[in-house]
Amino acid sequence: MAGQGGAEEYLEGYARILADVSATGRRLTREELDSRRMLGEQAAEAGLGLRALVGAHLAVTRTDWPTARGVAPDTVLAAVAQAVDAFAEGYERAQRQAVRQEEAARREFIDDLLYGRSDLGRLAQRAERYGLRLSSAHAVAVARGSVAYDEGDPVPRAVERSLIGRFGDRSVLLTTKNGHLVCIAPGDQDDVLTYFAKQAYAATDGAQVAIGRPQPGASGVVQSYEEALNALDLAERLELDDPVLRAVDLLVYPVLTRDRQAMADLVENALGPLREARGGPQPLLDTLTAYFDSGCVAAEAARRLSLSVRAFTYRLARIHKLTGADPADPVHRYTLQTAVIGARLLDWPAKPL
Repeated sequence: MAGQGGAEEYLEGYARILADVSATGRRLTREELDSRRMLGEQAAEAGLGLRALVGAHLAVTRTDWPTARGVAPDTVLAAVAQAVDAFAEGYERAQRQAVRQEEAARREFIDDLLYGRSDLGRLAQRAERYGLRLSSAHAVAVARGSVAYDEGDPVPRAVERSLIGRFGDRSVLLTTKNGHLVCIAPGDQDDVLTYFAKQAYAATDGAQVAIGRPQPGASGVVQSYEEALNALDLAERLELDDPVLRAVDLLVYPVLTRDRQAMADLVENALGPLREARGGPQPLLDTLTAYFDSGCVAAEAARRLSLSVRAFTYRLARIHKLTGADPADPVHRYTLQTAVIGARLLDWPAKPL
């Protein structure tokens, strides 16, 4: 069986089985089928191609085709089919196991990378296997849709195909984590993350995407990932509906909430008097939110709240009377607007300060 390209050892006993079947007309025994499956697994683990291995089986079949009379060719062909099928079954079983092991290793790497749970040197070595060079800066984008996604789902695969089709191999890693789509790219390739955001938005029917700042090293990936998650959390609490959020544009909010007690004091002092309003503070807080979100244009804010301009300006006057701060006065406006942001971050008045 020379010339079978290294397949000889994985066809051990095959010619003998053919000879025995041609003499008796029997089918393969369970032990023989198990041996074919085991050889198939070993061939897959050795990295040989299944097409070449099947060809090697057929070559042996031609070489050792029984010449004795008495057994119909169909019987021999049935034995060949049994042997090759069992061999292929073992081969495919080994491949599935290898895929599962690779998926588990990839998932473990991603968990370690995004949570910073592994030795940085070892993590950097493992990262090269997935095309990441952690000695350089990386940025992370996270897309949160209306449903949770797993790595093998159609949506992540479609987004990945779009990225590869557009950019090819650019040391980009696309994965999922906690139901979110996650894209890790070199820090100097913002066009990749911008395109990811566009594709994720389209594939998920409107997922909001947050992009962390480029950060150096393996720990930088964790930091950029957490920035993106925090940006999504802020967007939910502040009711920001921008399709793409950049952590660099939201840095003021972590600053505002760094001293929670100071922010709570500001909200209480600036907005607490709104509790005296008929209907509670929420309607007047919504009035301030619409006013500031519309660039302090009363007509636009009134439209957003489905109010007449007259009714809206009455509300502003009521706020001025209760709080002593005039929303139209630039000096008072900053305090009120900061307090409104703080109220949204602290979920006031729904939650006590």
